[in-house]
Amino acid sequence: MGSNGRFVLLVIDDDESVGGALVAELADHRVRAHHYPRAAEALLDAGALQPDAAVVASGLTTMSSTEVVRLLARRAGIPTVVGVGDDDGGVAAAALKAGATAGVRRPYRATEVLPILRAIRPETSGALDPPIELGGLRVDPATFEVSQHGRLVALPMKEFRLLYFFMSNAERTVTREQLLAAGWGGISDDTSNTLTVHVKRLRRRLALDGDQAPMIVTVRGLGYRFVPTTTTPSAS
Repeated sequence: MGSNGRFVLLVIDDDESVGGALVAELADHRVRAHHYPRAAEALLDAGALQPDAAVVASGLTTMSSTEVVRLLARRAGIPTVVGVGDDDGGVAAAALKAGATAGVRRPYRATEVLPILRAIRPETSGALDPPIELGGLRVDPATFEVSQHGRLVALPMKEFRLLYFFMSNAERTVTREQLLAAGWGGISDDTSNTLTVHVKRLRRRLALDGDQAPMIVTVRGLGYRFVPTTTTPSAS
């Protein structure tokens, strides 16, 4: 991770528009991506940037894509994803043999690249998600900070994950199974019995005063719904 908490990514692609578009899309997800139309320059900068991963287009013209993958993945230990176009099957297969972690469709889409980056660096996955702010409540998955109308709210990790999931699905009913997957990674005997307790604790921590309606509404027989508040805190 970079010093500012961002995921650092090399994008090596001859096409300025294709590589530049991916860099722009990923910027909204805290990814500090650097586009290189020339592979040699990317290899020179890799040591200084210490990237978390690299995306290498198959069919590079400035250098063999397979060789670039080999140098990044095997020599430098940088997880590498190969960008695969419609006619690049053979090159992509060679790149995977040379050490590429995965392949992704080219032209790239952030929605397809991000899950691969999360899988490559699970410990940094939170940094790939943008902060959310609704009704004066703000959650930042990169720093695990929660603030409500400017005041910090301390949350244990499971409650933080539940809140982020709630806010990502604001005004939608989410099931207990979805919440268990978000907070615990799945359902077990232990987690299924404690979800209600964690939701109650989360409500209590977020309550500004005793008269405020709960922002997490129980939907009988289905799950819960997060409703952003439109009120402002009372003057003390």
